[in-house]
Order: sequence, then structure tokens, then C-alpha cells
Amino acid sequence: MLTPRLKGNGLLDLAPANPDIIYLRDGELVLYKRPETPIYQCRFKLPDGKWHRVSTQKLSLEQAIPAACDIYDECRYRLRLGLAHVTQTFTQIALTAVLEMRAAVDAGRGKVVYKDYITCIEKYFIPYFGDKKLEDIKLVDVIEFEAWRNRQLRRAPSASTLNTYTSAWNKICETAINKGWISERTPVPKLSTGGDKSKPRPAFNRREIDFLLDYMKDWINQGIRMEKESRPLLRDYVEVLLYTGMRHGTEAMNICWKHIEWHTDKDVRYIRIWVSGKTGGRWLIAKHKAIEALQRLWERNGVLKDIPFDLPSNKGADQKIFLFSNGYQPPSLNGVFERLMKDSGLLTNAEGQNRTLYSLRHTYATLELLENQTDIHTLAKQMGNSALMLEKHYSKLTATMAADRLA
Repeated sequence: MLTPRLKGNGLLDLAPANPDIIYLRDGELVLYKRPETPIYQCRFKLPDGKWHRVSTQKLSLEQAIPAACDIYDECRYRLRLGLAHVTQTFTQIALTAVLEMRAAVDAGRGKVVYKDYITCIEKYFIPYFGDKKLEDIKLVDVIEFEAWRNRQLRRAPSASTLNTYTSAWNKICETAINKGWISERTPVPKLSTGGDKSKPRPAFNRREIDFLLDYMKDWINQGIRMEKESRPLLRDYVEVLLYTGMRHGTEAMNICWKHIEWHTDKDVRYIRIWVSGKTGGRWLIAKHKAIEALQRLWERNGVLKDIPFDLPSNKGADQKIFLFSNGYQPPSLNGVFERLMKDSGLLTNAEGQNRTLYSLRHTYATLELLENQTDIHTLAKQMGNSALMLEKHYSKLTATMAADRLA
């Protein structure tokens, strides 16, 4: 039986062959059917010497031939541009990037900030760009996306927020390049990195801190039944944050008793705490006063209360430290902290900004620089920040700190 074969000049000739196999483009493109499906498939050889298989999605020969030729021509064109021969949608690339980041985090190799990147990708990038091709996205598409995203956020994002979006976007582009889906030469527009300058968090001054620490001693006993445990827990939480500078939330709430130990240096014992959060894991040194809060946490713990206080703890080592007596950890202490701020009259600073639990970390940095004159590099290691970031936010304080030398 004879079957049509497309010659190099585009004309068909007849050659003996399987009736379900048709040779096109000098034999470099083959149209065929599989026994289990009526749809025509095509395979073709590209300059890399490998055969590639793609479905034409066509049932009739008349439609399958031009479809196969279009597929073949598109693949060769993409290769000339340095693109992968098979296109991937934005969603496919983005989901691959998400899977890689999650795998890295699970293996202990990923950055904690990957969780923020994944949120940006899943909540904003994928819903907006969907089935678009990454290489087809133009600057106008990015501008329209940013306007849409800001409407979803209901605010103008700060510079730090925009940097997170930009890093997530770059992660998608990096994945596409590493997988060979686009070339490094492929022009992909960048996201904006401007944004409103973030305002410094409102801190407490020394007088306010001394008042707050004294005020909490009676305040913890004045709560209604539901606050009988949350108020004492908050007091200890506030003191630990003030005496360490750690981040509230992920860093603080995940601390277990096994993460706290004594560290001796030059015959002096210090409390050393291992924390892991936004910037990875690190050891930090707590102020000596933190021991009082830790002892109270120990004494209220249902498992440890009858055991002499000791660090590190073998008993209950895997238990988190910020728990109610029944072992329950509240998901957040933000609400009870706001109540404390209102009751104490410390909710707002002189500029009218509301104080939050993060204000305690800002207070720690401010007092370390002003009162203890801790150098910026040591403080950066303690707080898990870069020295550049601290200098950016506390440059006025560092100048004040050196006033006696500068005047």
C-alpha cells in the first residue's frame, strides 16, 4: 500500500509504508496513530538529534498534517530563540518552583522566607497569569498585574513587601531557566521594587518599660476566668522578648526546653537559647533577668512543676515553653497584649502609632544601642538581621550613641 510523503519542495509523493504512518519534511517529521487512540500523533527530530513526540489533537488526516507541521515549525523556531522546544504555562512553571522550595524547606536546606515566596506565587501570581507563557509576558502585563495586586491588598505595598514579590518572581524565572523552559537571553520584564518607605515600629522608652514591667505584676491577677492563664503567660512572653530581642511568633513560640541551656564564658554563666525563624537558626544570649520568666514558665508547666528547675531539661525536653498548664499553646497572644496596652495606657506612642508585640524587639534594639552601646555587628548576630539593615533603621541612634566622641 502507498502512503503520501511530503517532499522537501512541499509536494506529496507516494511511497510504500504503513498506512498509519506518514512521513513529512524529508522524513524529519512523522505522523502516525497508536493502536489505542484515533488521534494522530507526531514525532520529529530536532538539531539535538533526539526524537520528540507530541499529540496533534486531530482525528482526521486533513487536519493532522498541517497541525503536525505547525508544531514542528514552532519547535524549531523556539530553539532558534533559545527556548525549550516544549512550552510550559506560567502556572506549570510556578507550581514547579513551589514544589522545589517546599522540598528544600522540608530537607532543611531552604530559607524560611520561601514560605512568603510561596504565598505570593499561589495567592497572586498563579491566579493572575494562569496559562500565559512566561516568555510572552510583556511590561504592560506586569504593570497591570501590580495594579490588580494592590487592589487585592487594599494598600500601597511597602518597599520590603515589593522586594518579597520580586524575589518570588525571580524564583519562578530561575526555575524556568534551570529546567530549560526559557533561555537566559529570554527577555522577561521585572517587577517594581520601589514602594513606600516602611515606618519604624513604635518602641518603648526606658521609663515606659520600667512602668510596664511593674504594672504587669498586678495586672496578671485581674483578668476574667478565660484570662487566668493567658495573662501570666503573656507577662513571661513579654519579658523573654524584651530580654532577648528574638522575633515574636515563629521564633519565640517554637522554643522548647531542649533549646535553652547554660553557657559559661570566663567563669560567668549565661542563658543561651536556640531559635529558628525568618532567617534560619541561631544561638542568642538572654539577659540574666530572663531566668525569672523561665522559672515561672517551668513552675506553671503541668509536667515540670514538681521537678527542680534545670537547664537544659531532660524531662519534657521536647515541650514548648510557652504553654498553658494543660499543655495547650494559644495560636497567638496578640489580643491579650492589646488588652495589656490599653489597660496600661501604653497602646500608642507620641506619634499616635499603635504598639504591637513587635515593638518589644524594636525596643530591645534601641536600648542595646543607646544604653549598652552594643556594636551594630554583634547586635545583628543576636537579632538575626544584617548589619546593613540595622544601620539603615537605627542610624540616628548610632550617631547619638557616639555623641560624646562626635561633639
